[in-house]
Amino acid sequence: MCRSDPFPTCWWPACSGFAPPIISRSKIMQQPLANSSRVRCLAGLLLMLLASLPLAAEERIIAFDSFIQVFPDSTMEVRETIRVRAEGRQIRRGIYRDFPTRYRDRAGNRYRVGFEVVSVLRDGVPETWSSEARGNGVRVKMGRKEVSLRPGEYTYTLTYRTHRQLGFFTDHDELYWNVTGNGWAFPIDRASARVALPGAPRPADIQVEAYTGPSGARGQDYAARVEASGEAVFTTTRSLAPGEGLTIVVSWPKGLVTQPAATEELAWLLRDNELLMIALGGLGLVLGYYLLVWLRVGRDLPPGIIFPRYTPPKGDSPAACRFIRRMGYDHKTFAAALVNLAVKGMLEITERGKTFRLTRLAPWPAPSLAPGEKALLNTLFAGSDKIDLKQKNRARLIKATKAHKRSLKRDYEKTSFVTNSYWLLPGVLLSVLVLVVLLLRAPSGMGRISLAWLGFWSIGVVILLVRAGQAWRNIKSVGVLPAISATLFAIPFLGGEVMGAVVLTQFVSLWVLVVIVLLMISSVLFYEWLKAPTRAGRRLLDELEGFREYLDIAEKDEMNLKNPPDKTPQLFETYLPFAMALDVEQRWAERFSGVFARLAEQGQTYRPAWYHGSHWEMRDPAGFAGVLGGTVSAAIASASTAPGSSSGSGGGGSSGGGGGGG
Repeated sequence: MCRSDPFPTCWWPACSGFAPPIISRSKIMQQPLANSSRVRCLAGLLLMLLASLPLAAEERIIAFDSFIQVFPDSTMEVRETIRVRAEGRQIRRGIYRDFPTRYRDRAGNRYRVGFEVVSVLRDGVPETWSSEARGNGVRVKMGRKEVSLRPGEYTYTLTYRTHRQLGFFTDHDELYWNVTGNGWAFPIDRASARVALPGAPRPADIQVEAYTGPSGARGQDYAARVEASGEAVFTTTRSLAPGEGLTIVVSWPKGLVTQPAATEELAWLLRDNELLMIALGGLGLVLGYYLLVWLRVGRDLPPGIIFPRYTPPKGDSPAACRFIRRMGYDHKTFAAALVNLAVKGMLEITERGKTFRLTRLAPWPAPSLAPGEKALLNTLFAGSDKIDLKQKNRARLIKATKAHKRSLKRDYEKTSFVTNSYWLLPGVLLSVLVLVVLLLRAPSGMGRISLAWLGFWSIGVVILLVRAGQAWRNIKSVGVLPAISATLFAIPFLGGEVMGAVVLTQFVSLWVLVVIVLLMISSVLFYEWLKAPTRAGRRLLDELEGFREYLDIAEKDEMNLKNPPDKTPQLFETYLPFAMALDVEQRWAERFSGVFARLAEQGQTYRPAWYHGSHWEMRDPAGFAGVLGGTVSAAIASASTAPGSSSGSGGGGSSGGGGGGG
């Protein structure tokens, strides 16, 4: 600055051309020249300041140098020397370094590496530091809140120890390491890494590779060498933009580093996957309980001697036979009761387009009816002698179904079979307890919310899938429509399960979800498996199996039967509801094809008096039986389902990989 100039406007030598002002006549003549010099000085200074602004404003990492010491016990010590340019913008009090410590292995299990800070220096002097847990690791903050950095260059040295970072393969061991991390908001002018291995490895035995660029990139902007000491050295050959990093791979022959023992790795696995261990332990307890209960009360009594029987069990209706054999109720139980009532003359079945109309009759004398059949008949036709199997009559159909089921349960449950459902309750409570413990031990609030939602959602999904599976297993007896409807209805809920699982895997292992689903499935399955016939029920089941053998026998094998009843149209009708109940209606009807063919040859016609529709043909009694067994059952199922409750629409490395990073 020119001392004589009262305005401090110039810092550089060109200002020395100024002269002090002189009060004289020549002042007026010299003023333009002086003003011109001053303008040039100001313009030069302004340009200089403008040119220097970008350099002064840019905060960056000038150098990122990492020294990695691998020890024989597979642990590592890393010293990172980070030289930065601070301008008080983002780098105000210091820098921080994110270090990932939580990973997933190939099986989806949680994998947690060790991390311990040894020291933090700034310009060679110990620096205050702190750490905090992050979503997938640890953040180390270097600097003090109350101390602001002046603009300038600073060198931070972070030293830490870590383990479980090495890969152990069949023919070699490997360090796959993200040196710089890919989360920096500043450019990195230069990055380097030096890896020192234990022992004295031959340089020829050391293999090196590296990747540069953003996460997932396979850039090759680096130079690498292995020195005579066996140390591998990597250096970038260009500056790294924000979000870019350097990842290295160093491999060496086996034997330099000791691989952790299997017991140690198992201990780590158990520690890192606490939720999975809790879930597996809970599943083991639940399955163990169910197994003990099944061995005690759920095992079926062994069957007796089964032989063909020509009559059904005395006093038991077709619906009762199906209810006992299944130890449960379904739509075909209802359909078998309807057809039996029709055969007895209590009602007519009439085709009406794609559905059926049931009309109550009053024959005289009135035939004897089973208690369940009376309950069904009186409830179904309360207030009207006709009913169509349509959605508009859903309430009456459901009421009749409940009355029929209630009567069958009263007459046969506990006397012919037991459900043992009270033994199921402790298993369900134990499953809920496992879910509660998992919720309490979940790693985060969102993890707990996701786990709670998915746990209860899975209950409904499992029930829907089990019902869909049952519908497909019963496709021959109830038709394909209920199976398709059950499947389409379950698909959106299954989609929700998959989406929930994807969200949950961000917080817990996928295997935890698998175990939760298995908990639900075990309760549903054991509900069925715990059912068991009583001694009286076992004898009744033996009789039913013998009668079923007779109904199901092929026509060509009838000659092996001893004194079977004559095959007449009346016998066909009488036993048709029982054949429906035992799922052999088509085989039973096929045996009468010859009977009806001979009647046709003799010019006689025959049709069931209680059925009116196009599905009956003397040439195809099996098709008619299939309509009764499948189509009628499907119509009942469709009519008694709430509207809208079913659908009708039809070399593997890269930048950012490996351990380390941040």
